[in-house]
Amino acid sequence: MISGDIGRQIAEELKRIEQDENVKILYACESGSRAWGFPSTDSDYDVRFIYIRSQADYLSVFDKRDVIERPISNDLDINGWDLKKALKLMSKSNPSLLEWLQSPIVYKEEPSITGNIRELSKSAFSPRACLYHYMHMAKGNFRMYLQGDQVKIKKYFYVLRPVLACEWMERFNKMPPMEFEVLVDTLLPESSPVRKEVRHLLDRKKSGEEMDEEPKIFAIHEYLEDRLAALERAASGFEASGQIGSEALDDLFRSALRESGSS
Repeated sequence: MISGDIGRQIAEELKRIEQDENVKILYACESGSRAWGFPSTDSDYDVRFIYIRSQADYLSVFDKRDVIERPISNDLDINGWDLKKALKLMSKSNPSLLEWLQSPIVYKEEPSITGNIRELSKSAFSPRACLYHYMHMAKGNFRMYLQGDQVKIKKYFYVLRPVLACEWMERFNKMPPMEFEVLVDTLLPESSPVRKEVRHLLDRKKSGEEMDEEPKIFAIHEYLEDRLAALERAASGFEASGQIGSEALDDLFRSALRESGSS
């Protein structure tokens, strides 16, 4: 939870969304660089939430919109998914949703319902689907921002994090944690030049130092090129599990309706 004025502002905005949209927010968390552990001084608060409507809304002839979005305002970027949408995406091992469920910064939570969702998400996790998601992210950022002798230095974080997430899945066969430092400390040997350079970059980022174009960092660059190539080769061997029956999803949804008082 984030305290102070911004914490109160987020809580008030979530309450306003509940009132304006006639929904109940079951879970709300931080999803961006603040949850990853390397925000800039001007980073938005990327608040994501899961909500549920009344039973009457779900029984309507015309479906209600399953996304609620608010324009970015005062550093707040807030949007959320209907529980039915979230469960459908979870059944496909949607990495964004799986990340939300383990965010280190939680703004609002219905513990019983969220606990059931987290438990079911373990069965949904597909290492292969998540690997391709993170690889696509890493390769896109690497190609766009880290070519040439001068590179956008802060973009190293946006390639390192998904690459390390893939390495976590390769080693532990489970969803990687959101916190960048946990990935670094667990996966990069303490004495390695790569870890030393990454820790130095992280210290600079946390201090609020402006990080724009600079000479590329060879130790990190070579590590990323090597790992991206290795992951590409290993991708087909990743487990493609992650199947949840529709009955389990229906049971969870109906249980959430009852527990939230929406039935």
